[in-house]
Amino acid sequence: MNFLRNLLFVVLTIAARAVEDCKFSTTGTIIPQNNCVSFSVGSGTGCAWMCNYCANALGTNNYYFTSGVCTYQSGGCVGNPQTGVTYTCCSA
Repeated sequence: MNFLRNLLFVVLTIAARAVEDCKFSTTGTIIPQNNCVSFSVGSGTGCAWMCNYCANALGTNNYYFTSGVCTYQSGGCVGNPQTGVTYTCCSA
């Protein structure tokens, strides 16, 4: 039950941020504004999910987090995201 609540929080937060920070095309896809997207995460969400989200939303694997919250190291995307914080990733 806790997982579902957290998942719902993440989805709703992303949707709200997408409306604020992005425009939607007629096909419903997110169009980043100024080559950046912003979002918040719920508890238990890690950098692997955040990096995947940014790559998909920006349409590139060449991006960065403005706060440096997540970085690539051996083994993948790592960092320590916090709930209630707005994170922004931008294409490089």
